[in-house]
Amino acid sequence: MAQVTIYTRDMCGYCARAKKLLDEKGVDYKEFNYSEDPTIRKEMIAKSNGSNTFPQVFIGSEHIGGCDDLFALERRGHLDGLLNADI
Repeated sequence: MAQVTIYTRDMCGYCARAKKLLDEKGVDYKEFNYSEDPTIRKEMIAKSNGSNTFPQVFIGSEHIGGCDDLFALERRGHLDGLLNADI
């Protein structure tokens, strides 16, 4: 299974929705929470080519985007393939 990384912040409904979808799929993910460590925002922006909203999701080295992007992949039936790839 691909490594999943998600950058979040507390009190973020979009972050909660994205994590819930990943949890429902049984995905283990590494979470970086801005509310606990504000220094990670700079890293997140650099990795996501300037995206500064939360959450930001990465599957392997691929930047997926935010919550809406994650759900769009799910609706199109592409999310499971990315999650199950060895990237």
